[in-house]
Amino acid sequence: MGGPSSDKTRLVRFIDAVWNTGDVAAVDHYIADAYTLHHDPGDPWDGQVLDRAAYKDRLRRSRAPFPDQRFAIRDLVAEPGRVVMTWQWTATHRGDLPGFPATGRTIRMSGATVYYVDDGWFTGHWQIADRLGVYGQLRQGRVPDS
Repeated sequence: MGGPSSDKTRLVRFIDAVWNTGDVAAVDHYIADAYTLHHDPGDPWDGQVLDRAAYKDRLRRSRAPFPDQRFAIRDLVAEPGRVVMTWQWTATHRGDLPGFPATGRTIRMSGATVYYVDDGWFTGHWQIADRLGVYGQLRQGRVPDS
């Protein structure tokens, strides 16, 4: 396909179509046949290689507690074969997570993700995210278990 510049454009479109709007069918236009989660601590799929069907399942399950989630891209840096994205995520906690019934609270998180690209297809990522901060926000106002 293109080079680093077109990979950046493609990543912006991917984030909007797949993660911001939850368009499961759009996965087929962006994700390679095999997608590797190289490093994503706290993600249940960390370390796994997913086919497109498994990626779609991950998308559905990840968005279920936070159906209005939005990734605001803060910066993009690209070189051949990868695009680095820093981001801020905002969502309303509308569905249950294990140990956290829906609160209706707006939750925020930030992170950085390196997306690996091969001929325009996203083949995996390496990510750091403030998931601990998310759990802290979910715990606010909770009565401790006895």
